[in-house]
Amino acid sequence: MNKIVPISFLFFLLGTVSLFAQAKTETVLIAKDTTKLEEIDPLTPAKAAFYSAILPGLGQAYNKKYWKIPLVYGAIGTSMYFYIDNDRKYKDYRNAYKRRLEGYNDDKYQFLDDSRLIAGQKFYQRNRDLSALFVVAFYALNIIDANVDAALIQFNVNERLSMKPEIYPNDVTFKPNVGLTFNYKF
Repeated sequence: MNKIVPISFLFFLLGTVSLFAQAKTETVLIAKDTTKLEEIDPLTPAKAAFYSAILPGLGQAYNKKYWKIPLVYGAIGTSMYFYIDNDRKYKDYRNAYKRRLEGYNDDKYQFLDDSRLIAGQKFYQRNRDLSALFVVAFYALNIIDANVDAALIQFNVNERLSMKPEIYPNDVTFKPNVGLTFNYKF
């Protein structure tokens, strides 16, 4: 009987220790994604295109691409300058030719004959029309750029996805090969 009491006391202590050991709360670690998810606004490209249609360069300002605004105004302004200049010269040649047909010969193009006045009219008319086409093209390009840039801003581009050029030797000839590697880190 003497032996039963210490052995039962030993089992009692082991049982309480195991009860206390099981009473521990388990902690679960949850890994959070470090990339911040931003909500996508599907109307952002349309807003940027609308702003650029209202005032050239305003869509670029909406997209916070301020460095593109001088390019927009430089392209449209240069084309507009050449349109106005070619239109003025076309009208000068046309008016001089009309005066020649009326019998006057006192214009600033006295040294040109009639065929040269007609050729000058055609030349400046063609350049004027091309300049007008460039004004419209740069205006449309401004709207398209704002729209595409606003759409591309919404893509999630992080450092886990990368592309880099790589030069590696050929296994047979040992000549250098050039290639691109696409890496995605999980």
